[in-house]
Amino acid sequence: MLKERRLAANKVAEQLFAAEAAINAAVSAVAQLTAVMPMAAQEANLAACIGQDALMGAMETCQQLVQARSRIIATHAALRAAQTQIGLDAVNFMGNCPPEEARLNETVAPRRHLTIAA
Repeated sequence: MLKERRLAANKVAEQLFAAEAAINAAVSAVAQLTAVMPMAAQEANLAACIGQDALMGAMETCQQLVQARSRIIATHAALRAAQTQIGLDAVNFMGNCPPEEARLNETVAPRRHLTIAA
């Protein structure tokens, strides 16, 4: 039964890491789009009002993605609690899982292999 729980937890962990990476990539892509739009308009000698709605849309999208990032971090924390509830608290799915504040500023990709804590 423990083996089945570990296999299930591995599947969930892999998908969680993929979701976190996808959200990070989306935040980055939309932020880059938001940054390039006003500069491109300026280079094309366009009036500031041209594309303003598009710029606002991109900014709002970026804000919503950052909110989604916060929610996936909360999901991660909830899954960590569930891990304990199913008796896998000694299993570390991503190396050291730092506190939520540290994860927000993490620049190094998490390790993606299963390790057993002593």
